[in-house]
Parts: sequence; structure tokens; C-alpha cells
Amino acid sequence: MLSRIADLLVPAVGRLSVTADPRAELAPGSIIAANHTSLADPAIVIAALRRLGAEPVIMAAAGLWRVPLLGRALAREGHVPVIRGDRRAADALDVAADALEQGRMILIYAEGGLPRRRDAAEAAPETFRSGLARLAERTGAPVVPVGQAGARRVTSGSTIKQLAGIATAPLRRPELHVHVGAPLALTGDRAVRTARARTAVTTAWRTAAAHLGEPAALAA
Repeated sequence: MLSRIADLLVPAVGRLSVTADPRAELAPGSIIAANHTSLADPAIVIAALRRLGAEPVIMAAAGLWRVPLLGRALAREGHVPVIRGDRRAADALDVAADALEQGRMILIYAEGGLPRRRDAAEAAPETFRSGLARLAERTGAPVVPVGQAGARRVTSGSTIKQLAGIATAPLRRPELHVHVGAPLALTGDRAVRTARARTAVTTAWRTAAAHLGEPAALAA
């Protein structure tokens, strides 16, 4: 249901385009790792993945499960709540591993939170936490790097600015782009796995941001 809703809402707030590496593959049991820049980008990534025939299970902040209607939908569809800064955060990896074993895809945001920047510009992904590497190590699942750009043009910055961005996006309809990279098998110790995943997601982000002419990507 969330994929269908995103597929309907995203075109109303922006102009979404999607590209993929020639070797890209969204196979059952894959971990999809995307960069996280805005409250809008989960919907954008989900809509893009649906165009490619993928409807993943999402690992997201547990607070979303307290939102009326949304929380029920998340629970009903088997999405995975992550309780940050708590020992129970490890439980989310257990649930995600079970979903992968059942052939479902998992969408994870390895940065673990949103950047604190107030501007709407793009920047490379921030430091990854270890959850992605631990999940890949435990399951042996391939990691598909996904880069998105443009979400901060929909909503970013202070609370007032974010609300204004959402309200005006249907009129502005900013350009949005998602790029899916080729899957990789993470090897090495946990730090090496984490670094390799961040590099791959950064490369996918750079492709997406360059597609929009973002200065940060073009300079890189």
C-alpha cells in the first residue's frame, strides 16, 4: 500500500526520473541502501523502486508507528521499526534478517538520521552506522546502493521551512532523481564493509545529483 501511495503522491510534488546502472539488479532477498537527506526522500525512493518492480520492507524510526493510520499500515505490511539509542535496536536486525530469508527486500538508511543542514543543497552521504554491515554479514545478502537527489528541494531546514516546502511543492514541482547502482557483496571486517557500502551509495548519489546539475556532485 505504501508503494502505491508514494507512486501517486510523488508526481504531485515533483518531477521524478529514475536511472539504473546496466548491472543493476533488484533481486529478492537484497538489501537496498539509500542516502537520507529529507523527510520526503523515503517516499521518493519507494516510488522510484516501484517503477522498477520492487516493493521493499522499510527499516524506519519507531516513532512513525505512533502516527495514526500510518502506524497501522506499517505494522500490517511488515515494515521494521528501529528504536534508536536503545538495546532493542538490535531486534530490528533480527526482523530484517527474517524478511530477507523470506525473499523480501529491505530498504535501510545507514546514516541513521537526517543531516542538520538548513539549506536545500545536496551533499554526500554522512557517516554510516554499522547496522547495514552487520545485516549483510549475518545474511550474506547483496547490497544494492541507491542514490537520491532533489528531496531537499521538496522539504528541508527549519520546521516552518519544511511545512512551507511541502505546501508549495505541488506548484514548484522540483526535479527529483533516483539512481540504482549495481549490487555488491560486502566482504572484510565490519569497518571495511561499512566503508564500501558508503562509497557505493555515494557514487549512486553523485550520479543522481549530477543529473540535476547539483554543484556538490559536479565539483566532485
